[in-house]
Amino acid sequence: MSTLSLNLLSFTGKIKILHMTWLAFFISFVVWFNHAPLLLAIAETLSLSKAQVKTLLILNVALTIPARIVIGILVDKFGPKRTYSTLLALGSVPCFIFAAADNFEQLALARFLMGFVGAGFVIGIRMVGEWFPARQVGIAEGIYGGWGNFGSAAAAMTLPTVALLFGGDDGWRYAIAGTGVIALVYSVIYFFSVSDTPKGSTYFKPKKSGAMEVTSIWDLFFYILMTIPLYATLSLLTWKLSPAGVNMLSDFAAACIHITLWTLFLYNVYKIVHINEAHLSRPVEAIHRYKFKQVAILDLAYLVTFGSELAVVSMLPLFFHETFHETQGITIVEAGLLASGYAFMNLVARPGGGWISDKFGRKLSLTIFILGLAVGYFLMSLITPDWSIALAVILTMACSFFVQAGEGAVFAMVPLIKRRMTGQIAGMVGAYGNVGAVLFLTVLSFVSPSVFFAVIAGGALIVLIAVQFIEEPQGHIVELEEDGSVAMIEVN
Repeated sequence: MSTLSLNLLSFTGKIKILHMTWLAFFISFVVWFNHAPLLLAIAETLSLSKAQVKTLLILNVALTIPARIVIGILVDKFGPKRTYSTLLALGSVPCFIFAAADNFEQLALARFLMGFVGAGFVIGIRMVGEWFPARQVGIAEGIYGGWGNFGSAAAAMTLPTVALLFGGDDGWRYAIAGTGVIALVYSVIYFFSVSDTPKGSTYFKPKKSGAMEVTSIWDLFFYILMTIPLYATLSLLTWKLSPAGVNMLSDFAAACIHITLWTLFLYNVYKIVHINEAHLSRPVEAIHRYKFKQVAILDLAYLVTFGSELAVVSMLPLFFHETFHETQGITIVEAGLLASGYAFMNLVARPGGGWISDKFGRKLSLTIFILGLAVGYFLMSLITPDWSIALAVILTMACSFFVQAGEGAVFAMVPLIKRRMTGQIAGMVGAYGNVGAVLFLTVLSFVSPSVFFAVIAGGALIVLIAVQFIEEPQGHIVELEEDGSVAMIEVN
């Protein structure tokens, strides 16, 4: 299949939906990361300490993990059009709160709420999966993810200039409020420009909301097991905010949050059992079964791909500066420019990973990409101040290609597992990406960058073994129409 068959210059039918939806994702990422390039100005205006700046960075991702699960449930129930439009409109509110903040507490609240916007990615996975057939879904999801993900880089490149144009100490406020206005306006445009499915197609919804349906008792226990890291990561973030970390929370407050989190976990387990107990009381018909291991393995694959991307993007400029400043005179600005190549690869690598998956098979492609990123990170662990800067940058971009192509390969498979639960599956897989970021950044806080890269490489090799147990999508997904008739959705 050629990418030309998608005719990306068109703005009708499924191509229109693709363009409208990756732009919605792009805007959500501009909003989510609108603070990053302006942190220095924000800190100066409000006299923030280094600990408070670090706290804002942590709070920005804290809510995204549960938000992706919640958004996955909502998009399956209400459809992507309504869910994306609502999320963009609501996401503008914390933008305005952040822009108007007069103290750290107001900034912290707005940043925490902003984490919900980071869940917008999940919505488009379901939308694109509804509009594109299996033979094109990989490249379509790759374009959606890669081009939309570029919103964080776009924010870094444009918002400082916007702030300078307005000038003064409050320039950053206008820049951030401006992103909120864009999100609010586009929420209306998106709602009136798209539909959840092509004309005549059915939007299949889960029978019950609150947790994923599974099709065997073993999968029920497997599902519960795979939810534990989500809560453990939130506990880890709470620990980082406690006196043992940046000291934003008191010991009592941190203890209360820990208790609340694990109480919610127990409630989640109850919901999982409650939603599945009725149909698991007798064997599920073979045509309606799916294997939860497919979801679990994709969880791990996204943990090591997107999780490592988020972690590496945040530390790479400082790594280049600390490595080459003394030996080759590199400045902070130059280090940032060189590190930006890692994120720029998203524009081609993620769509490329999806296209390769469509053309050469999902399992084989994912295997090659995971192996490639393991080798890439291992070689990055060997970088020393004596290396050529050009060689270090080329290696970093090559590694980035495998990382982001791997992300494309993961979501080339997500829509092919169980159509009516695509949002929930995408939500869980996406949440594991944030789990990986928190895990790897925690490792970085204890070890040197070279050990950090080596740890990611080692984790990738473990995931590579797990990927060998995933099954290539074959045949059809079976769903029931409202009239009881059977719908067969091709997946290969």
